[in-house]
Amino acid sequence: MTRLLALMVLTMNNSSRAKSSAPASKAGGQQVIDPLIENRTFEEIEIGETATLERTLSWRDIELFAVVSGDVNPAHVDEEYARSDLFHRIVGHGMWGASLISTLLGTRLPGPGTIYLEQTLVFRHPVSIGDTVAVSVVVASKDPERNRVVLDCRCVNQRGETVIDGTARVIAPTEKVRRPRFELPDVSLREHAPADTARALSNSPQDRAEPGGWGTDRTGSD
Repeated sequence: MTRLLALMVLTMNNSSRAKSSAPASKAGGQQVIDPLIENRTFEEIEIGETATLERTLSWRDIELFAVVSGDVNPAHVDEEYARSDLFHRIVGHGMWGASLISTLLGTRLPGPGTIYLEQTLVFRHPVSIGDTVAVSVVVASKDPERNRVVLDCRCVNQRGETVIDGTARVIAPTEKVRRPRFELPDVSLREHAPADTARALSNSPQDRAEPGGWGTDRTGSD
């Protein structure tokens, strides 16, 4: 059965909005999230300097990316179609991996204050559900006259295959930024029934007796 995406429901935690999505380190076997976000100014940046992150692609990631981007190419969201496609399975959006490069540039190296000018990308292998992608950006050159930095970018899967590579050109910040991280909202996904199933349900006695059947969010309703 084709899986159809539904609305996203976003709820903001009422506690401090400055936590979440931080780079994680491990201490005593436990992940420690840095509550602060800090940049590297042009003066601080060194040739060869590197920033990295790691993500594992899940079905939820694909759903969220499809909802936000509007990209519902069946190769990414339709299991039945994907089985007959080139890779014979659901694969992640190419720009999901590329967006992780943007994450590093905007939050780590150079970080807040960076102006993204140009990005080249080569997509070499698909990323499937369950694949772990290690993303890295490495400073290749600096232009002190215009505060511009060129970074080599690479995404590598758990088998050591380069899935995406390319080059980014940015204007690096000249002022230091160090501030609390923004806390992202929690997101819930709700699946709609396929049209034929929805029509059948709308004719059922139970659905006639209780409006707001399959695909309707009853939480918080009066």
